[in-house]
Amino acid sequence: MKVTLGAHNIKIQEESKQIILVAKAIPHPRFNNETLTSDIMLLKLERKALRTEAVRPLRLPCSEVCEGRDVCSVAGWGKMAPNGKFPNVLQEVELTVQKDQECESRFPCRYKKVTGICVVDPKIKYASFKGDSGGPLLRNKAVAGIVSYGFKNDSALRVFTRVSSFLSWIEETMKYN
Repeated sequence: MKVTLGAHNIKIQEESKQIILVAKAIPHPRFNNETLTSDIMLLKLERKALRTEAVRPLRLPCSEVCEGRDVCSVAGWGKMAPNGKFPNVLQEVELTVQKDQECESRFPCRYKKVTGICVVDPKIKYASFKGDSGGPLLRNKAVAGIVSYGFKNDSALRVFTRVSSFLSWIEETMKYN
């Protein structure tokens, strides 16, 4: 496994692009592949990333950073529609946080408000799709969530893993790895 940092167009070799191999993947111990609960993983890189204008760390949330009707953003190289193609250039879309009841009714066996963030594109055009999983949901340059799941043929409602619910696990795991 490898990570690509500082890239805009993944098909060309940009000066800002860094590709680093993953030394160790650390999934959350309570991750459930069927319900997608605890859908979070840390990646230990084989070497440190070089910090540049295009490669900077994102802040972890101190508390909830995406609530109510907040507008957050997600970026990635995933499909641009459920049956679309993968883009070469990084795409970004703004998503609006929804009431938990929206996702509880659509994903009754999966969605847990303690560990999930329910979002939708207010224009009902774009969202995160296949290939975006693991990407960050950002608000004020802090990571609020991580792309997790949605309906395959539904371009609107998406669920993100709520990073603030896993801060103690992140800190503990990083300390020992």
